[in-house]
Amino acid sequence: MTAVDAVGRLPEEWRETMLALGEKPFRAEQVFRWIHERGVLDPELMTDLSKSLRERLKADGFAPPAKVADVHAAADGTRKLVLELAQGARVECVIIPMTDLADADADAGAAPEDDEDDDASTPEKSRVTLCVSTQYGCAMGCVFCASGQAGLQRGLTASEIVAQVLISKTYLKPNEELKNLVFMGMGEPLHHYDETARAIRLLTHPAGRGMSPRRITVSTVGLVPGIARLGADFGGKVGLAVSLHAPNDVIRDRIMPMNRKFPIVELMRALHEYPLPQRRRITIEYTLMNAVNDGEAEARELVQLLRGLRVKVNLIPMNPISASELKAPSGNRVAAFQRVLSDAGVSCFVRTRRGDEVSAACGQLAIADDLVRKKRERDALRDKS
Repeated sequence: MTAVDAVGRLPEEWRETMLALGEKPFRAEQVFRWIHERGVLDPELMTDLSKSLRERLKADGFAPPAKVADVHAAADGTRKLVLELAQGARVECVIIPMTDLADADADAGAAPEDDEDDDASTPEKSRVTLCVSTQYGCAMGCVFCASGQAGLQRGLTASEIVAQVLISKTYLKPNEELKNLVFMGMGEPLHHYDETARAIRLLTHPAGRGMSPRRITVSTVGLVPGIARLGADFGGKVGLAVSLHAPNDVIRDRIMPMNRKFPIVELMRALHEYPLPQRRRITIEYTLMNAVNDGEAEARELVQLLRGLRVKVNLIPMNPISASELKAPSGNRVAAFQRVLSDAGVSCFVRTRRGDEVSAACGQLAIADDLVRKKRERDALRDKS
């Protein structure tokens, strides 16, 4: 057993482990609950296990997959945790306070009507969304995203993904409740599908945290096979957010290289086929870049593209990154773009900028920016040689 295996194991896999150790099968659910319901990652603290079993688990490598290296807090309450992974690498996850239902809708992909589900909020608690990473860097190459410009270093294990949730919960304030989870940090979740899916199964398992899949959103640049798998594996209950960012292939090819492999016509077909439950909508993320994709003509084209889909559109004025000279349009251009969509009956929000002062806003993760600088240095040395 390795450190990551412990947190990443499902109850049935723990039963096999316990049998191999000569323990009773019920110990498996005890260990799983300690990890996923109580967030305990040290066997020494699992007090209803025998001392010998605790010592055996620790000797076999059961240890936290990550530890907090730094915390950056913004004035708006956003907190970015920098995590150092046991297997090497540093990634970030972001705790985002929700000030009202509109914010929750815009940032988390959960519609207000979903409050009627079985994961309802505690009245006296303030809602927060957690944004987690699935990869160290990203292979998608989107020109407006620091992670995409950094390139992919490696994928995270399910243990490392889930650990971000377990650790972040210990950084919540007493009056806060983790309500929504978005796979929208560093990396492309559907490019790393197996570990992403395992993480979702762990987080939603009734023997652990039992989080409602309706409160989980997976964001993708549009990997068509992954969208189909996500819909089939989870029956459409897991929220889907699509980083569209352009209404046609000409623009999208230029800013999102993956579009050349899965053009818009294929992506739209996959969205129409996604098994969307009643009252649910697909979130369309659209980063507005000045003089690139932010004109009223592009807005009208977007309206036509989305016709027939149950969607809500998150407009995201581009957050600055060192890897790009692109910038956000003026407030007037953002308002004009939104007005075209709203007048056509498209549910549309301008995402509230959160945490940009600590590089925690969308597309802005600072570690990715550090990777970009290192990549440039390597490229410069290669060019000289």
